[in-house]
Amino acid sequence: MMMLLLAAALAQTTTDPGTAAPPPAAARPAPIGPPASAAPMSTETRFDACVDLATSDPVVGERAATAWRVGGGGFFARQCLGIAYANQKRWAPAADEFTAAAQEAEAAHDDRAAQYWAQAGNAWLAAGDALKARAALDAALAAGTLTGLQRGEAQFDRARALVAAGDLESARADIDRAIELAPADPLIWLASATLARRMDDLPRARKDIAEAFARSADDASVNLEIGNIAALSGDEIGARSAWNDAIRLAPASDTAARARAALKQFETPPNP
Repeated sequence: MMMLLLAAALAQTTTDPGTAAPPPAAARPAPIGPPASAAPMSTETRFDACVDLATSDPVVGERAATAWRVGGGGFFARQCLGIAYANQKRWAPAADEFTAAAQEAEAAHDDRAAQYWAQAGNAWLAAGDALKARAALDAALAAGTLTGLQRGEAQFDRARALVAAGDLESARADIDRAIELAPADPLIWLASATLARRMDDLPRARKDIAEAFARSADDASVNLEIGNIAALSGDEIGARSAWNDAIRLAPASDTAARARAALKQFETPPNP
């Protein structure tokens, strides 16, 4: 999934930068950038250092990216700040920064704008705002500069936004295109199978969940969907087996909780 960003971005436990006391001077990280006496750091090198910090220590990375943005870092600094927010699961601020980065890149006629729009869409999905996600992803795909895996992931994210909006037919077209462009991504196959089940296309659902399983057999979500499809197909034994596998693979997860709830449909009610 998109890098994204966010795919890599991460859940880390951090301190709220708005309330934390500043560290002692000796403990404060050095700012991103060369000493005054050193040769200027290239934008690309500074960006790489900023992203490394935004990933390894997102709170400190947020401060560094903010300082760079205020100092004229432009869309590079905004993207880095968005990544720092995403790594703190602060999805709406992340989406706002990616959107601003996209707008600044468009004003500069820079092709990176499409990537930033795609990151904004991914972050809006994580924030639960399908309408804003759809608008950002429309802009990313309309730019015409995303290719290959990046375009496939953007098509997939737009399909997710369309599903959230209830437009299953349009979502099917986007997922089919995503499969063509990113066939190695098991999450796309899983989403395709789930969508097919929701659209009562069980042959397609069984075919696509098999593709997801072949690529990610140890994913509890894949096993949960195998059980869902088996149950809808009247295969109680297959459903029980798959749901129990989902519980075994991730016993403390929301997926396992859903599998346990699904298993209850096969429980024999007590005699009156």
